[in-house]
Amino acid sequence: MKLRYEDTRQHLLDTGHRMMVIKGFTGVGLNEILQAASVPKGSFYHYFKSKEQYGQSLLEDYFRNYLASMDEHFAATRGTARERLMGYWQKWLDSYCGPCDEQKCLVVKLSAEVADLSESMRLTLRDGAEQIILRIADCIKQGQHDGSLPQSDAYRTATALYQLWLGASLLSKLHRNTRSLESAMTTTQIMLNPGNT
Repeated sequence: MKLRYEDTRQHLLDTGHRMMVIKGFTGVGLNEILQAASVPKGSFYHYFKSKEQYGQSLLEDYFRNYLASMDEHFAATRGTARERLMGYWQKWLDSYCGPCDEQKCLVVKLSAEVADLSESMRLTLRDGAEQIILRIADCIKQGQHDGSLPQSDAYRTATALYQLWLGASLLSKLHRNTRSLESAMTTTQIMLNPGNT
């Protein structure tokens, strides 16, 4: 019975993720999610008290998976830390080269929308983004140790890079092209050039 509970709950989260990454949080109604997931309303309220709590759980699930993927990527022993970090940014760029329905970043999609709607969702987004920055900073420190990245305040550099890529992602959505992200990649390469000590 426990397995079924987790499967149905996860199915609701996965369904909502696919829909909200395209239409946003307010653009997707509860009935639309339930219909797409083929789950009755009573079952939804067994797992979540409200759509807001559902949204928070959706973000927590997103960050759990995203951070695990980052940990796996940065833990690779092949190559330098700079190569791993540049691979992370390349993957980000590549994910925005496909159609909008293939983009999966809830941070880019929901941050501005829910920041004023839900304090719990805002805090989940804030804390998740902070965890991403900390992982980038750790990779920068590894690169400083192995000599592949310039000496700098790793946390400040990680924050600047994450802000750069979030902003470029938003501009990419506005212009419906990847020029902003390609510019972010060029800026990132300059910032992470080992000769910039």
